[in-house]
Amino acid sequence: MSATSMGAGKQVVKPPQRGIFPLDHFAECKKPMQTYLDCLQEHKDRHNECRDFSREYLQCRMDNGLMSKENLDQMGYGEEQAVKNAKEYDNAKEKAGFIAGTHISKESKWWFQRPFNKEWKG
Repeated sequence: MSATSMGAGKQVVKPPQRGIFPLDHFAECKKPMQTYLDCLQEHKDRHNECRDFSREYLQCRMDNGLMSKENLDQMGYGEEQAVKNAKEYDNAKEKAGFIAGTHISKESKWWFQRPFNKEWKG
């Protein structure tokens, strides 16, 4: 018996959905991907510095059917969404000795840490 007679039918290949990224088995976009990753490493993972390389990588994926075609401007790559004058957080508070939560002076107990009340009838 063949697969078509068993109800399997013909498989229809659909383009990938938005948000689904199939693997690049044939390394069609390896060069733009590597360029983007190298840029991230060079700029200490500040993605806004590597925006153009990211755009080229996504465009390559779309051109090779590894991702559904989308307008990159609507995906945050338009000029109006560009990050400008970004500053790196300098950890000034931490360097000055700030420790989160030290302003809370009251001892807090969770429900399971409180003494059991035998008189309570809920």
